[in-house]
Amino acid sequence: MKTIINKYGLRLVKESSKSYDLIKHITRPIEAVYVLNDVAELNIRTEEVFVIITLDNTNKITGLFEVSVGSLTSSIVTPREVFKRAILQNAQSIIMAHNHPSGEIDPSKEDIDITKRLVRIGELLGIEVFDHIIIGEGDKYLSLRKEGII
Repeated sequence: MKTIINKYGLRLVKESSKSYDLIKHITRPIEAVYVLNDVAELNIRTEEVFVIITLDNTNKITGLFEVSVGSLTSSIVTPREVFKRAILQNAQSIIMAHNHPSGEIDPSKEDIDITKRLVRIGELLGIEVFDHIIIGEGDKYLSLRKEGII
């Protein structure tokens, strides 16, 4: 009796590409904020959006992924969805970010809990969580690394 085995390939498909006049290597949270606002438009979205920026070993941006789009007050984020993208991109590290459509940048208990969980999982996978940034109204933002949460 013969057994049928399906063989699969795995590919990352680029959805679009656009040239931006931005920094290529991220070393400070504000540099990530420029990318997040210019490319993902987190500062003007009316629903909560969770994105990741993937980085190589020199902190050069290799991609930006919209992981989850939620409601006015929340979005569902799972480690599987975050790290699937980072692994496919062969990322050395990631910067996570989401916006607060209310404009306030204070992290919620859920923000802190998911950040700590994703940092632990990233350590297991060998993918550093460089930062988690909350984008508020206008030019307001909060870096959870700068706040000592990461």
